[in-house]
Amino acid sequence: MCSTQSEAEADTDEPLVLRAPSKNDGAAVAKLIRSCPPLDINSTYAYLLLTEHFAQTCVVATKGAQVVGFISAYQPPSQEHVLFVWQVAVHSSMRGQRLALRMLEHLLQRTQCQEVRYIETTVAPDNQASRRMFQRLADQYQTELKELPFFESHHFDEAAQPQTEPLLRIGPIP
Repeated sequence: MCSTQSEAEADTDEPLVLRAPSKNDGAAVAKLIRSCPPLDINSTYAYLLLTEHFAQTCVVATKGAQVVGFISAYQPPSQEHVLFVWQVAVHSSMRGQRLALRMLEHLLQRTQCQEVRYIETTVAPDNQASRRMFQRLADQYQTELKELPFFESHHFDEAAQPQTEPLLRIGPIP
């Protein structure tokens, strides 16, 4: 949830908590995503479903009552060794603190993700901040990051901006 700077400053003494989200976080997650361009904005309903149905592969970061980070992820059907990271959002007050990396590590430590050996995600070529974060994750686990073709501009709706979303594959993760 994006807040004014005074609200973010008010929460500085609160501990950072990383946990599985609940449907009670859905609206705050939607608000956070809206404050984090260039992320695609989905409906609040979509975030309610993620926080309810995929809570074990998603993570929310809170400081006090404020949602300051969120990762939506899931294990694709029939790929128990893969965790697909859909969106990573970090509130502006928390940037530069490696929160996204800490949230990913938190996910990988969960029982649900014990069999995960690869993290996959799509990142637009111009989103250098996300690309650097996923490269840091690969470096941390001393593994490789491969870029593969995935979604090309012809896969998208004609009304959408022409774009490509290559697949980043990190692993194997020990």
